[in-house]
Order: sequence, then structure tokens, then C-alpha cells
Amino acid sequence: MKIRAILFDMDGVLVDAKEWHYEALNQALALFGMEINRYDHLVTYDGLPTKKKLEMLSMERGLSKRLHGFINEMKQKFTLDYIHTKCAPLFCHEYALSRLKKEGYYIGVCSNSMRQTVSLIMAQSKLEPYLDLSLSNEDVIQGKPDPEIYIKAMAHLGVSPQECFIVEDNEKGIKAAKGSGAHVMVVSDVQEVNYFNIISKIKEIEAKS
Repeated sequence: MKIRAILFDMDGVLVDAKEWHYEALNQALALFGMEINRYDHLVTYDGLPTKKKLEMLSMERGLSKRLHGFINEMKQKFTLDYIHTKCAPLFCHEYALSRLKKEGYYIGVCSNSMRQTVSLIMAQSKLEPYLDLSLSNEDVIQGKPDPEIYIKAMAHLGVSPQECFIVEDNEKGIKAAKGSGAHVMVVSDVQEVNYFNIISKIKEIEAKS
């Protein structure tokens, strides 16, 4: 079966923003004498929405739930500061998305980040013009690792899981992608997300179907 849609996670796939989110949340938590250490971030919290992280901190470390809204607002502010100062276009991504778009693929981004963050990063990365779809954690009830965001994207684009190709990088995102029934390409670095790697994997999938 022919692949018709390509969906990308954002952080760690289209932009190397993982550190920005980690540092921004710790800046916000530091206002109340708390932080997430590197080990816990990588093993437990990486890839989860901020709301979920705060819920876990309340259960595990006694963070007052009354502070969630304020911490979330401050984390978002710090994240936007990082995006404005550090986010820049990558040629490999601009080339990949522009060529895939010209070849007739639907292109979408599905991120556990907030809508404002997704929109700003896509604009700063110069990738927004190539997108047919952009979904954030505000567009679903359950964030990754639940597959809801990918199922919703496929429904919006009118494609079946067998016609969809997803690019992901972390455990929770990979679980969500596989749970949607789509084909999945796992990457460990943003530079791996290039036209030649993507089209090679798609051809391999199509040859087997």
C-alpha cells in the first residue's frame, strides 16, 4: 500500500528542543526550590506534557497542586525565550519537507507541546508553509504515549494507518506511533531526519506491502 501521509514529532525530530523544555521547567520549579534531575528527566519525564509532569511531581514529591497553573505559565514563558533566541532553520529539514510536499505527501506535526510552542517553533524553523496539519497537546484528551494524537491526525487527513508514516525519537512517542497502527521510523538525532532517509524507508515499506 502506498504511503500518503508523513507525520513528525517535533522535539528531538524537527527541532533539537529537548534541552529547552528541560531547562525551562527547572527554571520554573526553582522558584519553589524544586528541580528534576537529569536522570529522572531521561528515565521518567522525557516526552510527557508539562501538565502530566506536574501531576507526577505532586504525587511523588508533594508539589502543591495550587502551583500548577503558575509553574506552567512560567515554564511556557521560559520556553518561548529559548525558542526566540535559539531556534533556527535547518536546511536538511526545509529540503526534506519541501521535496516531500512537492511529491504529494501530506505533511503533519504531532507534538506533546502546547499549541503556542508548536506554532512558534514551526514558524522560526521556516517549516510552517509545508504543513497540512499541526496538532498539540491541547488538541487531544490524552497526550503521548496514548496514540490519540496520531489517530486524530490520520482521521483529519483521511488516511489509514497503513498509509501513514511517523517519525519519532523517544520511548513515549514511539509507543504512541506504534499504537496508532502506522509505520514508524525511529531517529536518535535531528540530522537523521532528512529526505533521503525518509524516502528510503518509505520505499522499503511499500516494497513489502
